Amino acid sequence: MLQSGSTTLTVQVSTISRCDRWQVSQRLQDLSIPCSCSADGQLHVEINHPVDILQLKSVIEQLTATRPDLISWLGRCWQTPDSSTPNH
Repeated sequence: MLQSGSTTLTVQVSTISRCDRWQVSQRLQDLSIPCSCSADGQLHVEINHPVDILQLKSVIEQLTATRPDLISWLGRCWQTPDSSTPNH
């Protein structure tokens, strides 16, 4: 697990279209995750914390998932039981 002060991991994202890479880069920058698109279109993302990996995965899925997949995911979110409610 990466922790504060540990070595930064740089991930190269190339499995999505070049246009989507630019959108991912913009969203990650909004989330304060360091990243850059090089002149050849490669996206490089700095992972400094485990949450950064989850954010990267989430941002990519939002751009690449099908509408039915996103609707299904949203439905599962609404069905998640509230952990603060005691089971009867």
